[in-house]
Amino acid sequence: MIRPATPTDIPAIHALIRELAEYEKALEEAKATEEQLHEALFGSRPAAYAHVATDDATDAVIGYAIWFLNFSTWRGVHGIYLEDLYVRPTARGGGHGKALLTELARICVERGYQRLEWSVLNWNTPAIDFYQALGARPQDEWTVYRLTDEALAKASGTS
Repeated sequence: MIRPATPTDIPAIHALIRELAEYEKALEEAKATEEQLHEALFGSRPAAYAHVATDDATDAVIGYAIWFLNFSTWRGVHGIYLEDLYVRPTARGGGHGKALLTELARICVERGYQRLEWSVLNWNTPAIDFYQALGARPQDEWTVYRLTDEALAKASGTS
């Protein structure tokens, strides 16, 4: 079952985020706290949204999608940027990942958004195969750039 996340899902989502970070070989970079997630998803000015996949038998949270709105100046409308999509390895193959993506695609169509985008690590072949089987295509002509930590402070002129 796929449903919007609730505040009571925060501990499970946080645990899954840490599992994803470990899978991506970057656990030390996963610094978000449960309090930060709660504020981002359910605070007075939510910056992101989340859906969860639950086990049909136990109702336990076994996967999640965290997303936010982006905007295309070329299309003139919002889209969804999928920050994270993760399903526990023991629950993979049950259609939960596809159901989460289907729900986000449904939201796009319902609201008139024209893009659903995300990034995937180049070495994550199982995820790439899964996305391509759904009809997603890589945007090879773009390279993602990121400023963090000291470089971000330097660019801001504050260090």
